[in-house]
Amino acid sequence: MRVACAWPLDQNSSILQEVKGMRNLSKTTIVGLAGVFLFASCAAAQNKQQTEPAPPLREGSASILDKLANEGTGGTAPKRDLTGFWGSSVGQKINQIPPMTPWGEQVFRTHKNNSEYAVADSNDPDNTCDPLGFPRAMVFMTRGIAFATMPDRVIQMWQYDKTWREIFTDGRPLPVNVGGTEKDAPDPRYWGYSVGHWQDDYTFIVETTGSDENTWLDNAGHPHSVAIHVTETYKRVDHNDLEVTVHIDDPKTYTKPFDITTAHFKWIPKQDFEEQICIGSQELDYLKLIADPGARKDASK
Repeated sequence: MRVACAWPLDQNSSILQEVKGMRNLSKTTIVGLAGVFLFASCAAAQNKQQTEPAPPLREGSASILDKLANEGTGGTAPKRDLTGFWGSSVGQKINQIPPMTPWGEQVFRTHKNNSEYAVADSNDPDNTCDPLGFPRAMVFMTRGIAFATMPDRVIQMWQYDKTWREIFTDGRPLPVNVGGTEKDAPDPRYWGYSVGHWQDDYTFIVETTGSDENTWLDNAGHPHSVAIHVTETYKRVDHNDLEVTVHIDDPKTYTKPFDITTAHFKWIPKQDFEEQICIGSQELDYLKLIADPGARKDASK
């Protein structure tokens, strides 16, 4: 069932992201906020005079890059070091997705995203706070990331949901045959298996495979296989600027490899994030009290 509102409220929508980022809200508050936001969104979409700029969002959202634009370069970056907190926008600019294989098309048809379907009919895992997994978290829910360096690995943390992964730098290879039927085959993981190395003093390369097929590649619901091979290139341009290119190679799902995005991050001077947690009970309240009745009402027309 497609959304009646002319403005599709997908997971990149600042409105939904602001609601999802709030903590400790009562059921009444959730309903009130969601109702007001959704009504205002539909009204704005139907009003052709949309010349006013959107209000600035909180830190970790789209405005953070603008807020830090005047910080300058900060000088030369330290060598072989990404340590610290970095801010970015909620969603990055996404390149064109190449044609899918028959298997990819078949899986894609089972995914119902929030742009084309009412939230009550969508099966986006994020609607119930299921793990976004990798690479979706890196591509579509960046907000902010942080790095901590250890002797044999780099720990990467995402601001959204405070999730983290290990990027091993001790020279180990990526596992093979993840999800296979053999006795010793490693299990798929929501965040995959990652290894990294420094290409030069300012370029860190991360390779990941074995991401669980229950996760989506993007908010549109494009799939990936467990054999997906993701290469991230972290280029520390200077002290305050970090550029990340995400490359996808998944021949089971796509007809050719492709760069899905190049994301830009800024060093956060205060080196701290506000907490943004997807709370399952609040999501279920929203689905029960707002999304489900709205879908039933729309279906009765």
